[in-house]
Amino acid sequence: MGVLNVTPDSFSDGGSFLKPADAVTRAWEIAHQGADILDVGGESTRPGSQGVSADEELNRVLPVLEALAESYPLPISIDTSKREVARRALELGAELVNDVTGLHGSPSIGEEVARFGAGLILMHMRGDPNTMQVIPPSPDILSEIESWARDSTARAGNAGVSYGKIILDPGIGFGKTVHQNLEILRDLGRLADLGFPLLVGTSRKSFIGALLDRPTGDRIFGSAASVAASIMFGAHIVRVHEVAAMRDVACFIDALRSERSEG
Repeated sequence: MGVLNVTPDSFSDGGSFLKPADAVTRAWEIAHQGADILDVGGESTRPGSQGVSADEELNRVLPVLEALAESYPLPISIDTSKREVARRALELGAELVNDVTGLHGSPSIGEEVARFGAGLILMHMRGDPNTMQVIPPSPDILSEIESWARDSTARAGNAGVSYGKIILDPGIGFGKTVHQNLEILRDLGRLADLGFPLLVGTSRKSFIGALLDRPTGDRIFGSAASVAASIMFGAHIVRVHEVAAMRDVACFIDALRSERSEG
């Protein structure tokens, strides 16, 4: 999954693709670099972010979605926690809604997803972007995510979303400590046992910077290592910024896993 942030303030590439023409060009680059899914977002969820209105979010993403609607070759995911944004994106052909609040921000998103027969990504976040880095750590992060997953998937199912179209994201970095992020990656198999595909987003995140003492723009090798680990431990989808490089990582790890299973 290639990331396209149409925002001025995302933590790693804010402002780079705020102009619709630049965003569309980047979307095609992501496709040509070998991504399988494009994830378009118009609201930053970096620590401390305050959020934007639905109108502002629509103003950012709709021109891009409209430009891609006719000929873009990849399925498009809309990264939003607002029902109106999800609905408009689905009308323009988006096939997935990526809700970082796990349907807690706007539970009615589930109804829109069900109406369009789309897929739904549910992410675990502790607190919200304004508080997630200052709230006390979870005493048992994996148990918390398991409990959250059961609640969120039931909420989605009650809204009419097909269980076969739900993907879980444990929310690396969203209110977790460095140690807990590593713990989640090591124990992805435990979360996969819940029966849903797993999406993992580690690309350029602050726990990599903390471990390696690297600024945001200099975390490609740490990102590559975390992507490799994610796949080895059970991730089905990896959400990345450097698509071409991380596709190579994914292809290598897939080959390694295949050889191991055949042996």
